[in-house]
Amino acid sequence: MNDVGTDFDKYLRVANYLTAAQIFLQDNFLMERGLVFGDIKPRLLGHWGSGPGVNFAYSHLSYLAKSRNQEIMFVLGPGHAFPALQANLFLEGTLQRFYPEAKQTYEGLGYLCRNFSWPYGFPSHSNPGTPGVILEGGELGYSLSTSYGAVLDNPNLIVACLVGDGEAETGPTAGAWHLNKLVNPKTNGAVLPILHLNGYKISAPTIFGRMSDEELMSLFAGYGYQPKIVSGDDIHTQMQNILEWAYGEIQKIKQSSDPGFARLPMIIMRTLKGWTGIKELNGQKIEGNCLSHQVVLTEAKTDPEQLRMLEQWLRSYKIEELFSKVQGFGGFINSLMPEPEKRLGLSKHAMGGDPVYKPLVLPSPEQYAEDATKPGTIGSSSMRRAGLYLNEVFRLNNEAKNFRMMSPDETYSNKLDEIFKTTKRAWTLPTEQWDKDLNPDGRVMEMLSEHNLQGLAQGYILTGRHAVFASYEAFVPVVTSMMDQYAKFLRQSEDVSWRGSIPSFNYILTSSGWRQEHNGFSHQNPGFIADVLRRQGDFVDVYFPPDGNSTLVVLEHCMSTTRQINIIVAGKTLEPRWLTPEQAKKQLEAGLAVWDFASEDNPDVVLTAAGDYLTKEALAAVDIVKQEWPDIRLRFVNIMSLTSCGLGQSGMCLTHEGFNLLFTPDKPVIGNFHGYPETLKAIIFDYIASSPQRFSIHGYIESGSTTTPFDMHVRNRTSRYHLAIEVFEKMSTTGRIPYEEAQHIIKKYEQKIADNTEFIKKNGVDMPEIDAWQWTR
Repeated sequence: MNDVGTDFDKYLRVANYLTAAQIFLQDNFLMERGLVFGDIKPRLLGHWGSGPGVNFAYSHLSYLAKSRNQEIMFVLGPGHAFPALQANLFLEGTLQRFYPEAKQTYEGLGYLCRNFSWPYGFPSHSNPGTPGVILEGGELGYSLSTSYGAVLDNPNLIVACLVGDGEAETGPTAGAWHLNKLVNPKTNGAVLPILHLNGYKISAPTIFGRMSDEELMSLFAGYGYQPKIVSGDDIHTQMQNILEWAYGEIQKIKQSSDPGFARLPMIIMRTLKGWTGIKELNGQKIEGNCLSHQVVLTEAKTDPEQLRMLEQWLRSYKIEELFSKVQGFGGFINSLMPEPEKRLGLSKHAMGGDPVYKPLVLPSPEQYAEDATKPGTIGSSSMRRAGLYLNEVFRLNNEAKNFRMMSPDETYSNKLDEIFKTTKRAWTLPTEQWDKDLNPDGRVMEMLSEHNLQGLAQGYILTGRHAVFASYEAFVPVVTSMMDQYAKFLRQSEDVSWRGSIPSFNYILTSSGWRQEHNGFSHQNPGFIADVLRRQGDFVDVYFPPDGNSTLVVLEHCMSTTRQINIIVAGKTLEPRWLTPEQAKKQLEAGLAVWDFASEDNPDVVLTAAGDYLTKEALAAVDIVKQEWPDIRLRFVNIMSLTSCGLGQSGMCLTHEGFNLLFTPDKPVIGNFHGYPETLKAIIFDYIASSPQRFSIHGYIESGSTTTPFDMHVRNRTSRYHLAIEVFEKMSTTGRIPYEEAQHIIKKYEQKIADNTEFIKKNGVDMPEIDAWQWTR
């Protein structure tokens, strides 16, 4: 073995030692005496099995970064292999930059070991407090899509993505292999996937681990990669040579003038699970088996035989040959490491802030606004307005190349196709003459996989660039768990001083259930907003712009924020215009507002709505009430934004005093909400705890089918008729109008509901008087 090969061997020994020591030791970190029970942590936590393979890959990637002066980011799929990642960050010196006590000294070794997987120390998994990390990897399946997102518009970057063979069984990862058909490595960076096959999950073999080399080569060649396998003897030499080959292939692709699809290299790396660790325990195979997945010697704190085995295992690495209290580690570490700023844990792309984050150049909403000086004018499509606006965002930021849109095959359906005047859909496979809006360098990422678009967006945003994820409202819940994990990452990042600004994650939810009556029950699901509003922390906002002008104003706001999760819920059909841009901006600042054109002083009852279609029905109800009984005094409050802390936006929630000013301290309030009623009830609970009986919230109650738009409201009791009926019920209860008169009016509108139901059964569309309604007051 040459000198570099010897250094790899030394590095792997010390990295494996530190990986195990973090799990077990609270003292005697250099094994200067025999282990005693007091040296062992009282609670043993962590995962050993994947660690040695991670250490092996990390050392070789570091050497490639050094030998080729190449910028490499490392994305670790199995986040439970964190003790290995932490060991490498310690050895390369990165950890000390952010945690000064993590020096390469004996005291530093103690700090590393004592604090691993320890209360108020380091967690057990990758986390935002870990330098270089943009993926926690606790919930598996997202490393590859996140990596592809990171290389977008970073042409000089290679992201080495280590995918565990357990993670490789997940649905999102199965789809993510195909992102090589969307991400053009000639103009973007390159992802180098490393499929780590150690053969086992927690308690069973992995599918990929039991596949033959021939099957694996065929599979990944079919996916469009050039796979090579690292396994067996002389593994250091193999890995060196294959990484050099992979680097050369990436450079060939980048320099090629061939416009066709480029096959990226990938590595299939076979190592034993628990490699170099305990071979056997109580007659059971450990190394090379699932039993090495987590803590191997679980009774080492109390069992003499397990303590003996642990000592024998740790001494096998001969740490005394690799570290001394006087000299620290020998030169073998620096012989493998690139210059400090090129070390894997110090990738600037993972840190946020300058220079990777630049604000977008945004157009003025007024540029695309429609005349709304007369409230109720028909002709506004929020998504058509949004498409015009986003097209200009693409144009203004074309040179910066820091904006992308993710859309699961729905850009046309969602009426956002105006963006294709400036950009196209990313596509590197062959095209047919009838295909449209496809280009290898398109900036719209379309794939019928919400998981992988979420992953692309996360990788893109966490490396400092801007993205909008537009989806059918009913199908975005597919990524709810991913969003939860991302929200956790954001929340923890708030406490990490060295993580710089990143753009907000902006969702557009359209094609909502209220206008998916033609597609049926499967397309009617507002559950995503319910989940995001349960997030604790002041960084998640949901916006319900009531018209096209409001949508423009909300878009501008969301795309200028940082470190947030913003959800914009807006329709794509032609609907009334209610607000001028100036009015929309004023309401956005407050989160909600009284609409004077539909309100009176000293109201008898307050109607409120959140959501464009629900607002329209509420205002139609106002119209009905005023026609039937003009003396009833009404107020209409439109809610434009909600957050987990209450009504309004993060950091600017409506106070209790403000709530009573808008909704009065004691009058009945009838709400019409875009989502599940319970979602809004939970948000306003603190406001109404003293008088909950005066509030009635309507919303989606899981009643849908293939029907008509108005019948969707009828089924869910959010129609103008239901709201008007409730007004008359409440006014008769308070004596504001005679009971008999109220009952007469109520029966009239109950009959109208019945008449429309019979009409749609016969004609398939709503009655003309419903479709033709306009605000004229």
